[in-house]
Amino acid sequence: MVKDIITYPTPPSVNYSTDVRVVNEEIENLIQDIKDTIDANNLDGLAAFQIGSMYNIVVIKKEDGSFLELINPRVIGASAEKITTVETTAYFPGLSAKVTRDANISIVYEDRNLQQHSLKAEGDDAILLQRKIDYTFGSSFINKLSSDEKKRFETKLEFGSDIAISETCPTTFNRDKILKVINIAMVAMVIMLISSFFSDNDKLWDYQLYTSFGVLGLNIVYFFYAQYEGKKYTSCTSCQIGNIIGTTIISLSKLTLIMIASYFLM
Repeated sequence: MVKDIITYPTPPSVNYSTDVRVVNEEIENLIQDIKDTIDANNLDGLAAFQIGSMYNIVVIKKEDGSFLELINPRVIGASAEKITTVETTAYFPGLSAKVTRDANISIVYEDRNLQQHSLKAEGDDAILLQRKIDYTFGSSFINKLSSDEKKRFETKLEFGSDIAISETCPTTFNRDKILKVINIAMVAMVIMLISSFFSDNDKLWDYQLYTSFGVLGLNIVYFFYAQYEGKKYTSCTSCQIGNIIGTTIISLSKLTLIMIASYFLM
């Protein structure tokens, strides 16, 4: 029978799974339910925990379509080598995160006769098994994330979208370089204004006028480019638009004041 998969923000029903001591009809039906749910959702594996069961059971779907049943699985060894991949999980549907895990692992498990087996896994198989065994401890990949990746993933959870990783507003933008040139040009205009008090150079007003045209043009470029750049970060579009408009108004106000002072004093 196909079961509902527990998804965020619903917490697992228990903190730790319970080892299977007797394989009875209940356990056999549970294993079949896990298989049916895997097929129905086109998944590569599930832990019983993920469909609300307290038992320590993991089922993996192999490439040939058969299933590997792992009762009471435990990781007993891992290599020093680590591997970082982008993982997805049914608990956080539609979301992904970069997770660092052991590249090679050794596990022990039991079959339906409660006979113990061991296996070694590497690469994708090792990652899949680690993900599923995590659930038997009431955990998910969020507990394996680095602090920076966890912050990015929490942003994804907030917006309910995997593209939120690229929408986190950065602290600096390329448009800031344009603003820096504008500020330098206006400082030069102030210097020319002050210099006019100590010089009879008739060309200073012309230089001031030409510079003001350049600053005005740069403000126009800044305004439109900033909006273009801001579209990459739609999670904070409203605050960016307000900042862009405010910055442009302030810059133009400074330019206006400088030119008024220059007109009367130069």
